[in-house]
Amino acid sequence: MDRINIQASSDYDVLIGAGLIDSCGTHIRECLIRAQKALIVSDTNVAPLYLARVKSSLEREGFSVSEFVFEAGEEKKNIESIAGMWAVMAGEEFTRTDIVVSLGGGVATDMGGFAAATFLRGIKVVQIPTSLLAMADAAIGGKTGIDLPQGKNLAGAFHQPSMVIEDTDCLTTLSPETFTEGMAEVIKYAFIMDPELYETLSGIASEGRAMTLQNDIDTVTKILRCCVKDKAEVITEDEHDNGRRQILNYGHTVGHVIERNSNFTLAHGVCVAKGMGIITDACLKAGLTTEETARSIKDLIKAYGLPTEDPITAKDAVSGAMNDKKKRGEKISVILVNEIGKAEIKKMTPEEFTEFLR
Repeated sequence: MDRINIQASSDYDVLIGAGLIDSCGTHIRECLIRAQKALIVSDTNVAPLYLARVKSSLEREGFSVSEFVFEAGEEKKNIESIAGMWAVMAGEEFTRTDIVVSLGGGVATDMGGFAAATFLRGIKVVQIPTSLLAMADAAIGGKTGIDLPQGKNLAGAFHQPSMVIEDTDCLTTLSPETFTEGMAEVIKYAFIMDPELYETLSGIASEGRAMTLQNDIDTVTKILRCCVKDKAEVITEDEHDNGRRQILNYGHTVGHVIERNSNFTLAHGVCVAKGMGIITDACLKAGLTTEETARSIKDLIKAYGLPTEDPITAKDAVSGAMNDKKKRGEKISVILVNEIGKAEIKKMTPEEFTEFLR
């Protein structure tokens, strides 16, 4: 088992290893000795696989366990679901020493964290991500939230978890499509800050193993460690997303608009991949990167089975981005990669961004 420490407003550990689902109660009890009650938040895809095992592990450590299981899908990432979680905790008379345990992908970790951040003005949350996307990105760093009709993650709070428990055995139960979606966030780290990770991913692709990577959990675990360490570095420097942390939004500014415009029928990772491809094309046309770099970025995205294009217009992309949380005043923070391993935060007016995307 690997233990990676995150240094933020409250320090915590990310545990990575096989079989951690069945020992999660022990790790949580060691971290939160005063907690008596736990609410497990999960969805209808993940709960049948893991909820009983997590509940049993918690109960062995003396926790009184409640459950809230929502219908799987981004469309359930809304205030009605959060209100349901609040109602369970209120009914069970949770106090500020009790905890939420988020079990699932990015939707579950975002919502479980938000419910914890807002109930009694803040109780503890433990994240148990079960998807590659959540393990590499969503479950770490304290960003929590829900979607509004106007855009993704527009309501939320920064609320660091007390612990993140990543059982790599969970990755073997993902559908190939869900695993592939998660690779978009993995690849993102390579582009924005980690040239060594880029070389690793490129090597796997050149060997023809990109589309079978899910079957090599040892290699996936090594890649996951890189992503967690990369995110830990960024969070330590900029916990509240006012500076360097914004580079983690590479591909997201346009990707979130594509995702919203699909009524969330397109997976988040797929939309991020498209966003990275669109921004790369724009950088090339603007003379901000070389043909070799642009080709390397798009080829790696495609090698892992992800798209790099979308029919969205510049006008629609900018209109959607103007209602995104990455907007600062009348300017949009656009993340550019002009050289692999280095990201730039570029402030653009709507007119500048529209011209850039054209």
